[in-house]
Amino acid sequence: MVAPSMTKILCLALNPAIDISSDAEVVRHTHKTRTYNQQQFPGGGGINVARVIVALGGTCELMFLSGGATGELLEAMLKPLPIMERTFRIHDPVRVAFAVHETSTNLEYRFVPEGPLVTEAELEPVFDAVAASDADYVVASGSLPRGVPDDTYVRLADLVAARGARFVLDTSGAPLSQALSRSRMFLVKPSLGEFEAILGRKLAHEEVGAAAQAHVRTGAAEHIAVTLGGDGAILASADEIIRLPAIDVPVNSATGAGDSFVAGMVWSLAQGYAIGDAFRFGQAAGAAAVMTPGTELCRQKDVVDLYERERQKGS
Repeated sequence: MVAPSMTKILCLALNPAIDISSDAEVVRHTHKTRTYNQQQFPGGGGINVARVIVALGGTCELMFLSGGATGELLEAMLKPLPIMERTFRIHDPVRVAFAVHETSTNLEYRFVPEGPLVTEAELEPVFDAVAASDADYVVASGSLPRGVPDDTYVRLADLVAARGARFVLDTSGAPLSQALSRSRMFLVKPSLGEFEAILGRKLAHEEVGAAAQAHVRTGAAEHIAVTLGGDGAILASADEIIRLPAIDVPVNSATGAGDSFVAGMVWSLAQGYAIGDAFRFGQAAGAAAVMTPGTELCRQKDVVDLYERERQKGS
C-alpha cells in the first residue's frame, strides 16, 4: 500500500442538521418524557462523513448549506473541528434532528425532519464550486432538502466525472434511483432497504450481490456496497462480489453508522488501500459507530482495532 499524500477529499452536505440525542427510561405518548445525557453534534450525511475522515487522521474540505439561527449554531459547532469549511447561504433554517434512547428496552427513537426549502438560485453556487474543485474524491451523502430537483446528484456526478475525479454517493429514494440510471459514479452505498426500494422488490441475501453487480455492469457505478445491518455487507464490482459477515460489537446506537462506513472507505482509498481492504475498513468504521452512544460517531482506535481483528480472521 502506497499512501498518496496529496489525495484530496471534498464532502458535500446539502441537507445538514444539528443532531441532538438523549436517554429516557421510557418513551410514552401524551405524557412528558424526561430525558437526560443530552448530546449535540453537527450532523447530516456529508458533515458526518467529514467528521469521521478527520477523526481517522485525514483531511477534507466540507461544503454545506446553512441558514437561520440553527445555521449559525451549526457553524459554531463546526468551527473547532479541523475541517476546511465552505458555507453556502440559504434563507430557511437548518433542520434539527432528535434521537432518544429508551434505556428500559434499549430501543432508539429517531426523529428526522425533511429540512429547509432550498431554491435553485441558492443551490447554483454549489455546482459552480464543485466544478471548480480539484478534489480527487467528492462524497455526497444524505437526503436532499425540499425544493431541490431529484437529479441534483446526477448533475454533481457528471461535473466530477467530467474532470476525471471519483464521485461517491450515499442517499436514498428518487435521488438514488436517478443517479443509478443516469450517472457514472465510482462508489454507491445503499442500505439493503434503500436498494430494494430502487428495485421495487425484496431480495434474499444470496441475491443481493448479483443484483448489485447487474447495476454495476450497466455503467451506473464502478462499485456498489450494500450494507445488510446485522448480516454484514456486500461489495459488487464488474468482475467480483465480496461479502463480509457482520462484526460482533456491543450496540449502543445506529446513528451515523452508514456515514462512518462511507467515510472509512473513502479515507482508506485516499490512503492507497485496495478496494477490498477499503471495504473491510469501511465496515469496521460502521461497526465502531454502533458502539458509541447517541449521535457520537466512530472512534479511531475502535476502527483500527476492529479492522485489524477482522483482517487477521479473514487472512
